[in-house]
Amino acid sequence: MGASVKRIPSGVADFDSIIKGGFPAGSVVLLIGGVGAGQVEFALTSASKLSMVKERPQSAAFMLGPGKDATLPDKICYITFSRSRDEVLQEIQYSFNKEFYGAFKRVVQFKDFSDAYFRNTLVPRSWTGREPDTLFSSSSSENVLESLVDYLDENAPGSMVIIDSLTDLVVSANIDIADLVAVLRGMQRVSKRWGGVIYLVLTDNVLEQRKQNMIMDSVDGALVFEWSRYANSSKRQRYMYVEKFISILPHLNKERIARFATTVSALSGLVVIDTERIT
Repeated sequence: MGASVKRIPSGVADFDSIIKGGFPAGSVVLLIGGVGAGQVEFALTSASKLSMVKERPQSAAFMLGPGKDATLPDKICYITFSRSRDEVLQEIQYSFNKEFYGAFKRVVQFKDFSDAYFRNTLVPRSWTGREPDTLFSSSSSENVLESLVDYLDENAPGSMVIIDSLTDLVVSANIDIADLVAVLRGMQRVSKRWGGVIYLVLTDNVLEQRKQNMIMDSVDGALVFEWSRYANSSKRQRYMYVEKFISILPHLNKERIARFATTVSALSGLVVIDTERIT
């Protein structure tokens, strides 16, 4: 018998039950999808539900399911580049119930890199919450990728880290895609020592396919979120499927699972409502 694999639950209970309790510790996971397809909701659900369980450990079986080998992260960190903490909290308050909102607000450690992100742009400092004396955001010479690396070195070990979003980095004129891919490859390597889980949120089709594939190749796993229309109807359904994940795909193939139908509710966040199997 091999050693038990330490897993960190995603907080989407039905999905975790199928993947044996969560993602393997040390994973860098890309959450990619169209606008509103569910990748952001997955990340917010994960952070909120794990925050609730960290505050009330007795709720673990109810909130996360019965995964025996699942391990809570030491802390939960939420990183943004262009959005403020207030904006993210407002989104959760409007979208989910007060328990989600309260636990997220109290537990999650927020890091806003807008100071470095908007440097050398025409965005006024007053728009980013800084002093309005000048157009530029900071006199510091450290760029946003260097700031991100420093923060991860200090905070990522044993943690769940949500980077919202990678889209901000790939569209920035100040960030070279080759430098970003190098950072992601280094992140994937060191994450095995950190032993937590890192979510990277990315909007699909923002990058040309070759560059998007470079990013896909630089992570341990990728969950794809998409919209699909019902035949002869204007209704749409959200779906999630595992595009890449060496430690998860063999089990899904064995169970003949093609993709997961999902929905988002104020009471439960993102949930799996059905499993489509290969016939």
